[in-house]
Amino acid sequence: MTTPVRNPVTAPAAEAPRRGGGTAALLAALLGFAVITIDVSAVNIALPAIRSTLHSGMTGLQWVADAYTLMFAGLMLSAGALCDRTGARRAYALGTALFTAASLACALAPSLGALIAARVAQGGAAALLMPASLALIRQAYDDARRRARAVALWTVGGSVSMAAGPVLGGVLTEHVGWRAVFFLNLPVGAAVLALLTKVAPSPRRPAPLDIPGQVTAVLALAGLTFAVIEGGHTGWTSAPVLAALAVAVLSAVAFYVTEKRHRAPMVPLSMLRTRTVSVSLAVGFAVNVGFYGVVFLLGLYLQQLRGMSATAAGLVFVPLAAIITATNLVSPRMAERFGRRPVIVLGQLVLAVAMFALLPLTAHTPVRLLLVLLVPTGLGGAFAIPAVTAMLMDAVPGPRVGTASGLLNALRQTGGALAVALFGALIAGSGETGFSLGGMRASLVVAGALLAATALLSRVMLPRKGAEPV
Repeated sequence: MTTPVRNPVTAPAAEAPRRGGGTAALLAALLGFAVITIDVSAVNIALPAIRSTLHSGMTGLQWVADAYTLMFAGLMLSAGALCDRTGARRAYALGTALFTAASLACALAPSLGALIAARVAQGGAAALLMPASLALIRQAYDDARRRARAVALWTVGGSVSMAAGPVLGGVLTEHVGWRAVFFLNLPVGAAVLALLTKVAPSPRRPAPLDIPGQVTAVLALAGLTFAVIEGGHTGWTSAPVLAALAVAVLSAVAFYVTEKRHRAPMVPLSMLRTRTVSVSLAVGFAVNVGFYGVVFLLGLYLQQLRGMSATAAGLVFVPLAAIITATNLVSPRMAERFGRRPVIVLGQLVLAVAMFALLPLTAHTPVRLLLVLLVPTGLGGAFAIPAVTAMLMDAVPGPRVGTASGLLNALRQTGGALAVALFGALIAGSGETGFSLGGMRASLVVAGALLAATALLSRVMLPRKGAEPV
C-alpha cells in the first residue's frame, strides 16, 4: 500500500521525500526511455511481416506506425503536468505498467484493428514515461554535475536506441517473428518496475491540467494524420478526407481559443511568439520528418523492393547507429566552440543533402553505396537536435522548461507521424512489390526541401549567441 504524500512544503522534515536510489533511478530511466524509443524504429522493419500475417495494405501499415507516434505526440503536451501531480516515481510506474500491458496486447493481436488499438495505448503510455524519466533523474541527483552526466547518459541512450531499433527489429522479426518485437518489452517492463522499488518516493506538486486543450490538440493531430493517410489512397476530395480535414481545422481553432483563455494553458501562446522558440520547434519537426521518413522508407525499400530479409535490412542501419552515437557526443562540443546556430544550420543542411543523395537509389544499387549515402543522415540529425534543444532550454524561463521540452518532443513526434502518413501514401504501388520507387523519390524531395527551408529560417532568425527571453 502506498503511503500518502503530503505537501512537501508543509510536511515535517522527517517525512519529506528522501533522496536516494540514484543508480536504480538512472537505470530505470534508461531502460524505459530505450524501450519506448526502440518501438518507434523497430516496428518499421517489422511492417512487411505484419502486412503478410495480418493481410494489411499500405494504409494499415501506416496506422500501425502512426497510431503510436500520434498519441505519443498528442499526450506529451500534458504528460509533464500529470507527472507533477502524481509524483515522478508513481507516474513512471503507471506508464511502465500500461506500456507493458499494451505491448502484450500488441504481441497477441489477432487482427490489424486490435494491433492498431494496442499501439494507441502504447503511445499514450510512452508519453507519460518520457517526462517522468527525466524527473526521476532530477530527483535522484542533487549535485548538478552528477545530474548533468546522468542526463547526458539518458540522451545518448535514447539516440542509440533509436538507431539500433531497426537492427533489433530485423533480427527478431526474421528469427522469432514480428510479435517478438513486442514480447521483448515485457521483461524490460518487469525490470523497470523492480528497479523503481529501490527509488525514493517522489513529491507531488500542484499542476493544473488543461483538459480542453489536450482534447483539441489530439483531435487536430488525429484529423490531420487521417486526412493525409486516407487522402493518398481514396482521393483528397473524398468525404472521409474532407471531414477529417474539417475536424483538424476546427480543433486547431478551438485549441488556439482554449489556450488563449485558459488560466494555465498547456502551451502559453506568448512563448510561441519568441523567435528562438518557434524556430527551434520548426527545426525539431523538420529533422524528424527527414530521419523518421528515411527509416520508414528504407525499411520498406530494402524488403519489398530489394527482397532483403528483415535481419539483412536491419543490419544496413548498424553504421547509422554508430554514426549517430558518435556525433551526439561531439555535437555539444562543436556548439560550445563554434556557437549553436552554426551547428543547427549545418545539421539541417547535411540532413537535406542526405535526402537528395538518396534520390539515385534503384532496385539494384550496391548495398555498400547505400551505406555510404546513409552517412550524412546520421550526421545531420545528431548535429542539430542536441544544439537546438539546448538553445530552446536557454530561451525560456526556468518554470517553463518542462513545457518547452514537452512541446519540442511533441512537434518532433508529429513530424515523424506526418512523414509516415505522407510518404506511405506516396510510395504505395500497385505492382508485385507494392512499392513505388518514384514515390520514394518524391518523399525524399519533400523532406530535403523542408530541411533546406528550416535551415535558412535558422540562419536568419536564430540569435548568434544566447537567446532572447520569453
